[in-house]
Amino acid sequence: MTANSTTDPFEQSFTLVSPGDGPFNVSLSDLNDFNLYNIEICINYGAQIGASIAVLLVLLLLTRPDRRLSAILIVNTLSLIFNIIRNVLQCVRFTGPWTNTYAFFADDFSRVHTKDYAIPITTTVFTLLMQICVEASLCMQVRVVCVTLRELYRRVIFAISGVVALLAIGFRFAYMVENDKYIVALVPTANLYWLGSATNITTSISIFWFCGVFVTKLGFALYQRKKLGIGQFGPMQILFIMGCQTLIIPAVLSILQYWVNPAMSSNALTAVAIFLPLSSLWASASIDSRTSASKESRKVFANYPSGFSEPTTYRQTPSGPVSPAHTATTLRGSDSRSNPSSPGQHQFYSDLEKQGLAGNGDLITVKE
Repeated sequence: MTANSTTDPFEQSFTLVSPGDGPFNVSLSDLNDFNLYNIEICINYGAQIGASIAVLLVLLLLTRPDRRLSAILIVNTLSLIFNIIRNVLQCVRFTGPWTNTYAFFADDFSRVHTKDYAIPITTTVFTLLMQICVEASLCMQVRVVCVTLRELYRRVIFAISGVVALLAIGFRFAYMVENDKYIVALVPTANLYWLGSATNITTSISIFWFCGVFVTKLGFALYQRKKLGIGQFGPMQILFIMGCQTLIIPAVLSILQYWVNPAMSSNALTAVAIFLPLSSLWASASIDSRTSASKESRKVFANYPSGFSEPTTYRQTPSGPVSPAHTATTLRGSDSRSNPSSPGQHQFYSDLEKQGLAGNGDLITVKE
């Protein structure tokens, strides 16, 4: 038989036989698209698993023991654990009988067992639990940074934050329920596209809102500190940078799902779950390094002969520094909160302590 020169060999088709519907054709391009989608989505989920495990290990190893029981750390840890579980389940689903070539093209899932149905259903449950943890963590951070605002502003922001978080969780819950019904009934989920898109949009709005409030408040605090002459890079700048990152990157991932891959929307929650604990770790490390440096300087001064005293240029009194060339502000424990050297410093320390980044005995030295 002579091959037709006009036939594209890459667009050939082959025949499969269904016991109920008889023979049907499947093109090579459709088969390639099917395999490529499965490979891409498993790579995506695998990358999320690796990133979440790495951040979780760093979080558990580098967090100080006295901060491991803080509410925000517990919520961030749970969000990472839930994210690992849901992505592992997704990988199991896309490498199991649900993606069998014949089952997919013949729409015949008769050999999918009950335990295989439990995998995608459990995945949606853990996605909901993860979103609850992420929204709770975002609410805690907004509550922390807004604690110094006027009561009216605080109540308005908290009320809007509660509505935004509940709206995102509510859409995620509705999508979980409807999606599970479609899975059990073996009905194509094309009719759920609008609900999935609405869930993605409400989740993105919640991330925009919380991170927008967080970044705006920290940006204003940094502006006030700059006016006070405190311009050195420190924990507040770190939190501001990570807040901007958490605001922008999930937004990009949420938008890309409409053009690149529908699974990209899952990366938005993963990005938030990863960035939130990283910001705390980075800022906490900055505080700890400042504390260690200050303690070392105190040890040096303690070794001076009795006729010498600690240089007064390392302290700032209400009347001003002794030497204008080099000054430092030292905050320590409850004394700094009861007698702050400036409102900006009091706000700075209060925000960090409520965030779980500084304990009552931490020493923060901000040099000018």
